Amino acid sequence: MGFPRRLLGDDERVVLHMRTHVKALIVPILVLVVMAAAIGFGLAVLPEGGTGSAGRWVLIIAVVGVILRWSLWPFLVWLSTTYTVTSERLITRQGVINRHGRDIPLGRINDVAYRQDVVDRMLRCGSLDVSAASEQGTIVLRDVPSVQAVQLEMSELIRQAHGW
Repeated sequence: MGFPRRLLGDDERVVLHMRTHVKALIVPILVLVVMAAAIGFGLAVLPEGGTGSAGRWVLIIAVVGVILRWSLWPFLVWLSTTYTVTSERLITRQGVINRHGRDIPLGRINDVAYRQDVVDRMLRCGSLDVSAASEQGTIVLRDVPSVQAVQLEMSELIRQAHGW
């Protein structure tokens, strides 16, 4: 997983490139396992002929719909959400069908803070609050892996960008 070099400016280098934390996939994986068990049980219990055949198709369609919505879609969202910190800017990209991106020059960022609840502390992730001199104000980057290290690295880059 790398950031395309063609999207970087002259003398710009990637410092950090990451996806959101894998914790976003815990529930989708659980849904997938439960649905696999449900379809296996349902197909074993339903009779093979007559109305049982129609029931099997209803079960298969329902399970496939649940898997698409609550397993595949969150995986695609996780896969398409990236945070990149370069020597000059913070780049966010997200969206499966419609892509949304944001580039914030490090010189426009005023403050970087992180938040972690108990679960986040156990999983070593958290939210990063980036205060920028823009109309949007604070931008929240959710489920950032190793959030403390990312916050420290960004603070150092911002300090250098401001010449402090």
